[in-house]
Amino acid sequence: MFHQANQGLHEDKPGPGPGPGPSSYYPLLLLRSPSFILVAISPSLPAPPRSLQNPSRMEGNVLALSHFRTRVGSPLLLLSADGSSAARKTSGRSRASRYDTGAPPSRAGRGRVWKRDDPDDSPRRGGIAGVPKLNPKSSNKGAGTNKVPVVNFKVSHHRAVAAVRLLRAEKGKAFVDLLNETANDSGENEMGYVERTLGFSTRHLDDRDIRLVTVIVAGTVRWKRYIDYLIMSLCSDEKVFSKMEPLLLQILRIGFFEILKLNVPAYAVVDENVRLAKVALRPGAGNMVNAILRKLLSLKETASLPLPKVEGDDRAQARALSIIYSHPVWMVRRWIRFLGKEEALKLMNWNNSDPYFSLRVNTANGYTRDDLVNRLEDLQVHYEKSIMDEFVRIREGMQAVLQAGLLKEGMCAVQDESAGFVVSVVDPQPGESIMDCCAAPGGKTLFMASRLAGQGKIWALDINKGRLRILMEAAKCHNLDDIITDVHGDLRLYAKESTAKYDKVLLDAPCSGLGVLSKRADLRWNRQFEDLEELTCLQDELLDSASSLVKPGGVLIYSTCSIDHEENENRITAFVQRHPEFTLEGVHGYVPAEFITDEGFYSSSPTKHSLDGAFAARLVRSIH
Repeated sequence: MFHQANQGLHEDKPGPGPGPGPSSYYPLLLLRSPSFILVAISPSLPAPPRSLQNPSRMEGNVLALSHFRTRVGSPLLLLSADGSSAARKTSGRSRASRYDTGAPPSRAGRGRVWKRDDPDDSPRRGGIAGVPKLNPKSSNKGAGTNKVPVVNFKVSHHRAVAAVRLLRAEKGKAFVDLLNETANDSGENEMGYVERTLGFSTRHLDDRDIRLVTVIVAGTVRWKRYIDYLIMSLCSDEKVFSKMEPLLLQILRIGFFEILKLNVPAYAVVDENVRLAKVALRPGAGNMVNAILRKLLSLKETASLPLPKVEGDDRAQARALSIIYSHPVWMVRRWIRFLGKEEALKLMNWNNSDPYFSLRVNTANGYTRDDLVNRLEDLQVHYEKSIMDEFVRIREGMQAVLQAGLLKEGMCAVQDESAGFVVSVVDPQPGESIMDCCAAPGGKTLFMASRLAGQGKIWALDINKGRLRILMEAAKCHNLDDIITDVHGDLRLYAKESTAKYDKVLLDAPCSGLGVLSKRADLRWNRQFEDLEELTCLQDELLDSASSLVKPGGVLIYSTCSIDHEENENRITAFVQRHPEFTLEGVHGYVPAEFITDEGFYSSSPTKHSLDGAFAARLVRSIH
């Protein structure tokens, strides 16, 4: 039987000292039996009483450390009354398991499959199978069910959030994008994922923290192939890397990115990531992070990073370049083949750079670009004016823009100029009827509606009902909801069933997104070469369907955010062969000459124009 020990330690009374510090503590529970004593101490006030700091003053020895945690992350100390027993039951990892980071802790439990760090699982109980039975006079009601989040002030908060977001992104459960407090997948929800994954919470993130999370997550994902190659090279065995538990790998990736690409002071990177590994995992994990990061620092200082040499045949060179520039091999080979090596390297450098964001002022609400510029100056957000009259560019300060409510109040929208030029190719005129196929999330829809000057109508069709709802909410915010009508459905079915015809039909087709890899950091890893064949078949089907909605004498506009000719020029060539009733019309007069190809298409290039890559073509239907 257990009974509650009461040697001057009380659950509700803090130790000496004015607040958190090395001399203050909150003992939560102290149990004693003839064979051992169990102590729980608040993690936010980590120092135990002096009697526990010096095991020789107690009757036994410390058995287990941070690996035994309660739901809220409090460390447990197990003290044995039998020193020989303590030696036999040590819960530390064996020498082999210290290097096999995928192996479970030696006390993970018998007969159970060890599972580690799924952010969407319920919190782990740190190896404790149940709440110990107390003395019958003591109640265990609510034991282990404290839902009050415990904030751990020992770790770097933005690194902890970044590690969890990387975990979730790799599982496909989070987007690698701006961490926006008001978004459905951020703010409080983000902190909930952190607590469930790590066993503790972080403090509220300020604007600087959010910016750091965004930079670290996006940068680490972009450079994943390069970073993983180096981590594997610095591990003693390839199996150590292949079996490395996911959270430990993310912490290492963050450290490598900070050292190699952010030039964060070495002492800060090592100290903070080691501490995070120790607190979130175990001391042995922190030791491993410490050893690998220090080895990396040594190699960086001597300019001797173990990178592959670009030599051999074309395939071997592409493999080496794919590691150095952190892109899939198939992309590297394709770009070298069609763009040339020099242009391919420029494109990969662009994709790896921190993206800028463009803001389009909402003229439908009566705002001008000068109004937007004045607000940005008030917010101390640096900007530059775009070649398009309605646009302004910013590289930093998006959090300030969001929190100031510029998007919510309908002053502006986030949209790249490359998409703006597609709208220029459509050339919406007051009084026209326009069908926007595959419309969501609606950036082009809203811009076209603002060009109609209150006269005309746009039908926004999309297969995703949730994204259509977001589009219509934005339309209402921009005072354009009376011009835009949403249509939920598959374009291929809608075209068969509808008899309606439109002056202009825009098909902004699903594509590989190879022109927006700078802003979509994870997209490069989610695309396979085989996707191109599937996408081109889908694009042909959608083009055929969209063409049936065009009035005689009307215009069909086909656009993508891809830079691959297979999805662009080749699709138009094949379409005209199938549909002789359509004639290609050049985009001369709709966009600046520098964006017009020899065939008369609109094309923006990241390396030539410093814009997202995009493509558009105008096709006019004959009157007869």
